[in-house]
Formats: sequence, structure tokens, C-alpha cells
Amino acid sequence: MASIDMPAKKVEHKREAIQWEPIIFHTINYALLILLCVLMVYPMLNTLALSFNEGMDAVRGGIRLWPRIFTLENYQVVFARQSIQIGMRVSVMRTVVSVVTNILVTSMLAFALSRPEFVFRKFISLAFVVTMYLQVGLIPWFILNNNILGMGGTFAVYWVPTMISAFNLIVIRTYMKSVSESLVESARLDGASDFRIYAQIIMPLCKPTLATIALFVAVGAWNAWFDAFIFNSGSPQWTVLQFELMTVLNQAMMAGMTGGAAQAVAGGGAGSMVTPGAIRAAITVVAAVPILLVYPFMQRYFVHGIQLGGVKE
Repeated sequence: MASIDMPAKKVEHKREAIQWEPIIFHTINYALLILLCVLMVYPMLNTLALSFNEGMDAVRGGIRLWPRIFTLENYQVVFARQSIQIGMRVSVMRTVVSVVTNILVTSMLAFALSRPEFVFRKFISLAFVVTMYLQVGLIPWFILNNNILGMGGTFAVYWVPTMISAFNLIVIRTYMKSVSESLVESARLDGASDFRIYAQIIMPLCKPTLATIALFVAVGAWNAWFDAFIFNSGSPQWTVLQFELMTVLNQAMMAGMTGGAAQAVAGGGAGSMVTPGAIRAAITVVAAVPILLVYPFMQRYFVHGIQLGGVKE
């Protein structure tokens, strides 16, 4: 009897070990994920709280997830400038136009390079890949856009140079090559032209990848400011939001260093003073909120598009 009970006890201990292992694993896994979530979300909530807190009170510290003295003065200072309002309109226009033109032009070129009957597809693809590794530099880039193409001081400088992206081209082309060739052949037998095949067959199948690329382009266009600084510093009607926010932040920082009121420097009234830290928090929120509002609508396509558009040859 003893010899029979011993194996039974070993089996029971083994079953207990098998049951405890996944519990321990999932507990540690969830704990790490919660910790990472807190580490990423807390700075955002803290910045949001600082942006709504009275500036001089925020200097004392101690602001965590909720403002101690609620105020809208920080945002009033930021939006008091007429250039901020102009920059927001131009940034929205830039983002929309950049996304539409980049998706349209890049996808059309990717469709041409994905067709096996196109003779020069490998040479042109290689030429685009080379541009990802070799950068011409700032001076040739400025001369090309400003002197040769004459886009300095115009809205075109924001979207014409970004119509085609080599990385986006490779991702879209790779996914188009994975589409079944029988669909294209069936459409050709029905008399469909290349443009109709592209618009009615290929493009609908590429929605996840195109949505992912659109999100990348939108984030890049919304956050861009250097080209506005280089080409449109003398054209206030074509300024962008990020450049104007950076200007306000620099002025607030200078006012803080000299002990002056950042509100007066930023164009506000003679009310209570705001501080560079509060202005910085408000500017961060203003710059980040539009993208945060767009991302949830694109999230269902994001991971799927990354998986489908993975670069493979």
C-alpha cells in the first residue's frame, strides 16, 4: 500500500506545480504591464494637471494628478497670440494635404513597382532605397526647395517634398505584391484598366496598411516645425502651430530667467503671472491632444497594418 501511495502523492504534487506555474507567470506579467502603464500614463496626467494649475502655485511643487488651484490662464496666454490661431489652421491644412497626397502618390507608385510587367521596377526600387541611407544635407535641401523649386514662403514647401516616402513606398509595395495575381488577371479579362484595378481592387485590399501609413504621415506633419523655421519665418500667414508654440515657450523661458511675467511676453494681459513650467505644460497638451484624439480611430488598423506590411522579399 505504501508503494502505491507514494506515486499518487508525487502525481498530486506535480499537478499542483502545473497549476501554480501559469498563475505565477500571469501575476508577474500583469504586474509588469501595470507598472509600465503607470510609468507611461503618469507623466501625461501630471503634465495635464500642471497645465490647468495656477502658475505661481505650481512653482511650489506637489502637483500630482490633479491641479491644486484650477485655472485656464495658461491656455489663455498660449491662445492669446493671433499667430497661434493662424498656425493651428495651417497645421491642420498641412496634415490633411500631406496625408492625402502622400497616400495617393506613394500608393500609385507602389502599384506600378509591384507589377511584374514593369521592366524598371527593380532599378527604381533600388534608387528609392538608396535615399534612405544617403542624406544630401541641409544646404542642398534648402537650395533645391527655395532656389530651384521656388517654394520658399509658400504652403507648397510643406507637402510637395513629402509626397513620396521611400519607407512608405516599400511597405505598400510589399503588401501589394502579396495580393493574389488571379484577382488582377480576372479584372483584366473583364476589360479593367490599370487605374481601375488600382482604385477598385488593390486599394480596398490595402486599407490596413494605408491607414497605418496615414497615421505615420499625420504625426510627422503635425509635429514638424523646422521647415517652417527655414522657409517661412518671414511669411507669418504660413506659420505652423509647432513653430509658434516653440516661440512662445522660448519667450516664456526667457521671461522666467529674467524674472519677468511670462504672460506679458506671450501676449497676455496684465493679470496674474504664469510661469515657464506652466506654459510648457499647456503647450505640450495643445500639441499632443489632436494626435491623441485621432489615434483611437486608427488603432484597429495600426497593428494589423504593421503585420501585413512587414518588409520581406
